[in-house]
Amino acid sequence: MTVRVGVEEEFHVLDAESGRLVPSAGAVLGRLRGCEFKPELQRSAVEWNSRVHASLDSLHADLAGARRRLDAAASPLGLAVVAAGTVPFARLTPGDATAGSRYRHMVEEYRQVADEHLVCSAQVHVDVPDRDTAVRIMCAVSPWLPPLLALSASSPFWLGTDTGYASWRTMLWQRWPTSGPVGCFARAADYDAAVEDLISSGVISDRGMIYYDVRPSDHQQTLELRICDACPRIETVVLVAGLFRALVEEARVRLERPGRGCDGRHEWFRAAVWRAARAGLEGTLVDPVDRLAAPAPTVLRAMLRRLRPTLEAFGDWDAVRVLMEEALARGSAAHRLRGVAESQGLLACVETMVAETRGEHGRSPAQGAVRRPVAAGTPAPYAVETVGG
Repeated sequence: MTVRVGVEEEFHVLDAESGRLVPSAGAVLGRLRGCEFKPELQRSAVEWNSRVHASLDSLHADLAGARRRLDAAASPLGLAVVAAGTVPFARLTPGDATAGSRYRHMVEEYRQVADEHLVCSAQVHVDVPDRDTAVRIMCAVSPWLPPLLALSASSPFWLGTDTGYASWRTMLWQRWPTSGPVGCFARAADYDAAVEDLISSGVISDRGMIYYDVRPSDHQQTLELRICDACPRIETVVLVAGLFRALVEEARVRLERPGRGCDGRHEWFRAAVWRAARAGLEGTLVDPVDRLAAPAPTVLRAMLRRLRPTLEAFGDWDAVRVLMEEALARGSAAHRLRGVAESQGLLACVETMVAETRGEHGRSPAQGAVRRPVAAGTPAPYAVETVGG
């Protein structure tokens, strides 16, 4: 079968001159047509939902087109948009939440956790045969999600300081009560019952507040990856999407074999996520196979070898292999941004984030494999949930 993929990206809205986060998402959205652009919990962020794609080529073109439209809408207003987990010059101003009863409840209930939710992520949806399969795959792919976080890590700065982390967004995100690694469920009914118990407890108000690192969509027949930072470079998003699609399909095939199932060892998942958030691509990760420390490039290349048959079946091997080697050669966005900040200052770092979000960087060999026009008749966007849902 054709396994399709879709992406939702979140973007910070900044004052173009000062580089500061501003609550002006409404003004940007007012200049955009189409239901694929949406508000977020905070008025300083815009969300975009991609179309559904069978190929990474068309996904890349869709991503690039959306970023051009966002930039065209923001620039005349003296604004800029940035795809990154956090931005250096955030503003902690209670009252900047988007209007609406649901968001108002979240602000009142979660207080500073909601006030400081000035983060953006990149989320990937992959087709699955049914909801029971999605829940079973969720458990199978969980050990491999921290390396995807390391690839996407782009948030070393918070409130004007270097946090020492590659993904400080992860640290902020994990303060929500239903964030982080998900448990193991044998079927969708068990997962749904657990979600309903959480709602009944009063900890969350609705199903949209399930913020696990991976989850089955409530509205589409997809499995959704939620662990990653928003990525300044489109190529990183395409790489993560290609790897996640292959992980989902490889897990589906493995689960069809007798005796394949969860070993119940989930206690190390959160530690592996922390290590990826701390290290990015520049340190050690927890190897998903033996659960020992290993250099990030070693873990990611081993993942690539494991997924090669599936990537080849999708026609993705050449593009993903090249994109992976380029990503490892460049280093994480967090590492690159930290280098700019150290040599030129934080404002130059923001300018780099804006430029990379626009696609203003040197052409790479892999781009020829992932830049083609979207074919006519491409399906409509996934109707995916926002950060508040």
